[in-house]
Amino acid sequence: MAYEALLEEQREETRLIIEELLEDGSDPDALYTIEHHLSCNNFDSLEKVAVDAFKLGYEVSEPEELELEDGTTVMCVDILSEGALKPELIDAQVEQLVNLAGSYNVDYDGWGTYFEDPDAEDEDDDGEFIDDDEDNGVRH
Repeated sequence: MAYEALLEEQREETRLIIEELLEDGSDPDALYTIEHHLSCNNFDSLEKVAVDAFKLGYEVSEPEELELEDGTTVMCVDILSEGALKPELIDAQVEQLVNLAGSYNVDYDGWGTYFEDPDAEDEDDDGEFIDDDEDNGVRH
């Protein structure tokens, strides 16, 4: 898939995911863990992307093997960030990670997050205010 077409597809998917979460009652003001999914059949390439993403400030999950429907096996890793559920922030991360993945021939497989209950008690609220207004989504 061409680069611009992939980014446009991801922008549409981002808006759909956010819309569905909010329609289901997820907290619009919560901080969300965003999991960007990457895969590749070459572990060395996937490892290089993971190291570069970590250097940019993302958290990185342990790589895992995944067997596809056709029986082939790929290596997968999640690149994690935390932030507001704002499409422009997620779009910026997607573009950054698509570029990074593409430079190593690694596939960007989309992103996901979890429902955040607006009525849940915040277990790790330390009273610290986080200013999302200065977050442009791109990690450095």
